[in-house]
Amino acid sequence: MNTPHIIGIDLGKNSFHLVGHDQSGQRLFKKKLTRQKLLEFLAFHEPVIIAMESCGGSHWLARKCSEFGHTAKLIPPQYVKPYVKTNKNDFIDADAIAEAASRPTMRFSSPKTESAQVISTIQKIRNGYIRERTACMNRIGSILLEFGISLPKGHSIMKGLFQWLADKNQHLPPLIVFELTELHEHYLNLNERIASQANKVERILADNEQVKQLQSIPGIGPVVASACVSSVSEPSDFKNGRNFAAWIGLVPLQHSTGGKTILLGISKRGNKELRTLFIHGARSILWRDKSAEKYFGSWLINLKKRKPFNVAVVALANKIARIAWAVLVNKKSFEIRI
Repeated sequence: MNTPHIIGIDLGKNSFHLVGHDQSGQRLFKKKLTRQKLLEFLAFHEPVIIAMESCGGSHWLARKCSEFGHTAKLIPPQYVKPYVKTNKNDFIDADAIAEAASRPTMRFSSPKTESAQVISTIQKIRNGYIRERTACMNRIGSILLEFGISLPKGHSIMKGLFQWLADKNQHLPPLIVFELTELHEHYLNLNERIASQANKVERILADNEQVKQLQSIPGIGPVVASACVSSVSEPSDFKNGRNFAAWIGLVPLQHSTGGKTILLGISKRGNKELRTLFIHGARSILWRDKSAEKYFGSWLINLKKRKPFNVAVVALANKIARIAWAVLVNKKSFEIRI
């Protein structure tokens, strides 16, 4: 059998489907292997290009491939879909991955390091706690609304829930008070867990130079900086700052034809959590006119006057993302130049 040039792997939980292509793109073999058999196969196979979709478990397998001397290439799933022929099954997917990886214009993502995955996992757990806390707050608010009490929004009120109820002279049945007490304790516990997760990331990255450089950018704190470091394996994967902002989903969605350019709202593609953090960081700057003008000049204040607030926030988030890419690539802290 001829030696394959590219091996495409369709990842699974327990079984993996492999398809090997030669230099001309002809299929040489297809195999279905268990996880252990896959590692044995890769360990004894001569070095080739191993292509797979960038998804759960792909970064770990990419590191294993590199240890065995192979060249691992991760492809975003949306770039593989056009190469899937006829009906979909695991071997067809693996064949499409191998074909996509052979294209000279294909875009790849760099595998994450183990430490980057650790940070990313801690942040995902933190984000899960935040969603759970929001659900808990909504649950408390809906219970109170059933008894004719409209609870104001915000953590300051929620933390002092029972004091607020006492100040308003609101009467509730004893059993409802008991249920609210348990929910409130759960809410306070989630606050502690969220703070604990953030502290873990700060401790891990306390001496990380990239994180310190990113925090020199207005609107970027420890959470956003650590998210950038854990999400972006190689800043050089992006040609420029605009490509980085497009990857996050902060650029307009384009639908152009016949020479007529049509720009819609932001694309909301790519890393949703990173996009959310950049927008929150931009909002914290835009709320303060003095800080906004100090760091970004009069153009931002004028934009805020001409456009709706949220439009200006996204525009600023786009700019901050581009600056973050430049800081990551050049490895230099941000300097204010107005």
